[in-house]
Amino acid sequence: MFHIAPKDALIPRPTPPPRAAQLGLPDAASLNRLLADADPLQIMRTAHEVIGCNRLAVVSSFGIESAALLKLVADVDPALPVVLLDTGWLFPETLAHRDAVVAKLGLTDVRSIMPDAHKLQQRDPYADLWSTNPDACCALRKIEPLADALTPFTAWVNGRKRYHGGDRTHIPVVEQDGVRLKFNPLARISSADVVAIAKNANLPPHPLTLSKFTSVGCIPCTRRTRPGESVRAGRWSGTGKTECGIHMSTTGIRCSLTVPEALEAGDDQVGAAS
Repeated sequence: MFHIAPKDALIPRPTPPPRAAQLGLPDAASLNRLLADADPLQIMRTAHEVIGCNRLAVVSSFGIESAALLKLVADVDPALPVVLLDTGWLFPETLAHRDAVVAKLGLTDVRSIMPDAHKLQQRDPYADLWSTNPDACCALRKIEPLADALTPFTAWVNGRKRYHGGDRTHIPVVEQDGVRLKFNPLARISSADVVAIAKNANLPPHPLTLSKFTSVGCIPCTRRTRPGESVRAGRWSGTGKTECGIHMSTTGIRCSLTVPEALEAGDDQVGAAS
């Protein structure tokens, strides 16, 4: 089951935010060393055990390779919250893939997060910001909505892999993301591994796979990949942009992620396994 999240404006928070250690979270560097050679399922299970199901979210694009991560979610806890950033520019095939994978895996808490309608009207009234300022468009349609969606959580999981290259080449298995922990359970695996996970589980492929897409995001900023190009070459092609910004240390998401209300109220149990 999935639902559309409310479009409330971001609530201002006190700054600077507390350090992760103050929230009872494990040390990211220590966890990364512990899980450096672990397989993806073990990493996912550890995240679930250490953080707890009520404080851990999974962020998925439901893109070409997303089924592999979602299979791990289903194996560990199909009730884990899964966040999809529905920018308003997603391919219809991506939304259809979401529905098919959710049904196949029995995921019960998939949240489609949309940009705030008032902000869209103010900052992108003609829906052309993607062409004039793609960084600002990603901030409006992805970075800010994700910051809002992650407010109740102390850690999140994503599906980045090192073989994607660029800024992803050396991503750790566990890293600090502002006051939160971020788990990258697929960091070390290969493209063949990703395909095998989905194939062995008999999961439906993304419909655009047959059309030579190797990575999909928003319709205006995605093209087919040409022979010999890297997996993500079709994203923001010709702009010099390679990431939407939700994983970049220089973006607002890292410095604006704040403590959930329960933590601010003094809940010293958050971060413990539930």
